[in-house]
Amino acid sequence: MKYTAEEVLQYVKEEDVKFIRLAFCDIYGKQKNISIMPGELKRAFSDGIAFDASAIRGFGDETHSDLLLHPDPSTLTVLPWRPEHGRVVRMFCGITYPDGRTFECDTRSILIKAVSEAKKEGIDFYFGAELEFYLFKLNELGEKTNTPYDEAGYMDIAPDDKGENVRREICLTLEQMGIRPESSHHEEGPGQNEIDFRYSDALSAADNAMTFNTVVKTVAGRNGLWADFSPKPLKDRPGNGFHINISAQNKSGDDLLPNIIAGTLHFITDMTVFFNPRENSYRRLGINKAPAYISWSAENRSQLVRVPASVCDRPRAELRSPDPTANPYLAFSLLIYAGLYGIKNKLTPPPAADINLFKASEELLKGFGKLPASLDEAILEMRKSEFVRAYIPERIIELYGKKLN
Repeated sequence: MKYTAEEVLQYVKEEDVKFIRLAFCDIYGKQKNISIMPGELKRAFSDGIAFDASAIRGFGDETHSDLLLHPDPSTLTVLPWRPEHGRVVRMFCGITYPDGRTFECDTRSILIKAVSEAKKEGIDFYFGAELEFYLFKLNELGEKTNTPYDEAGYMDIAPDDKGENVRREICLTLEQMGIRPESSHHEEGPGQNEIDFRYSDALSAADNAMTFNTVVKTVAGRNGLWADFSPKPLKDRPGNGFHINISAQNKSGDDLLPNIIAGTLHFITDMTVFFNPRENSYRRLGINKAPAYISWSAENRSQLVRVPASVCDRPRAELRSPDPTANPYLAFSLLIYAGLYGIKNKLTPPPAADINLFKASEELLKGFGKLPASLDEAILEMRKSEFVRAYIPERIIELYGKKLN
């Protein structure tokens, strides 16, 4: 259910809500929040709640440190792991300067703008996320280790798969928060898991990805574990992917997917630093089903983009290069703009690469473009991209040009 501000105020009053978390994220997609009491909620909706932005990575320094959070009432959800009496709820927020201007590094607002631009063209985009993570044990002091929770493999079952009950608890928690998981299973790596979402509109999908990260870490902690979303947690094991499924429709019912695929392939090197923002991201690419070449095909998991087999009336494309350290608001924004470029310019994708690129000869591979092989290469491609500069604020470009470990 999507609430209005008035309905949220009534809900908080009637449902014994004692704390309201106002959530947002830094430019790299790390979630932050400030909690307010019910008596401050009306002011939050009318004026916003001030916070010290100088302490948030990428948000500025002490000279202009005040920013305001404006809760989006449609995102209200109860946090099921908090007490039922004296409930805690959460809303995602927009961020502005004190004079009312949108803060340019508010990546959620960037996605809202991208969605609006697409709607002006009569096109609605939809996204579905597939997120992978590792579950590791804690030591006797409750500190993190690199010991996997189990040694199970792809789609194994209990008792080998010890993460089964953890995934079940995650899925049930997400359902309580109004998010619809589509499937879950053990992945290839020891202690590695995957949970997939049903498609939704772009903003909801990005909000859901942010919520998912919090839920997984919370549930893991409740089970004496810690969840690792980093691109390559274990050196010789599969990395974690953030596979992004994208589809679109217009009022005419045209097949827009080929144009979207073509636009994505056309700008993929420009966008890669936002999909893979860490040094460790590039240790994942090129092995264990993570792509290294710019290609597409139907069903084929050795490709950068694949079109999964589907019996529904909404075909989708799956982009397989991103990892979970990507900011979903930026990732979805760029994919919308790349898709729009492909649609407007009637781009068509190259011939499908119906081969296994992981087993192809060097001679054959020479016919394909390559993704950036390092963070340095990805930063260079971003910096010279007119496409990125058209849609991503200069401040964010500048900060993504600095290496993250």
